[in-house]
Amino acid sequence: MRLVADMIRGERANIALNILRFDSHQASNTIEKLLLTAIADWQMQNEDISIEEADLYVKEIYVDSARMLKRLRPAPQGRAHRIRKRSNHVTIVIDNHNQDTNETKESNK
Repeated sequence: MRLVADMIRGERANIALNILRFDSHQASNTIEKLLLTAIADWQMQNEDISIEEADLYVKEIYVDSARMLKRLRPAPQGRAHRIRKRSNHVTIVIDNHNQDTNETKESNK
């Protein structure tokens, strides 16, 4: 999951969606759905700005470890091997490039 997250960090939203759509990693599908959800959330919070005019990019993305399920698998001679089924938490923050440039212009005046 972290490999896929590193690929789209700092990319524009539409380019990141294309990267995820055509990537062969299994985690790409999950992160693509999460990115689409983040874009929809941004659109709901910023109804006054058109999504086509906004220059959205992936500002932050990080993957944290979550709960691990521990299972046992039968092994030869009556022994058992431990299987750790890992899960994770993914956090995506998207932002508008145009908003950042407007804020820096205002602060320079």
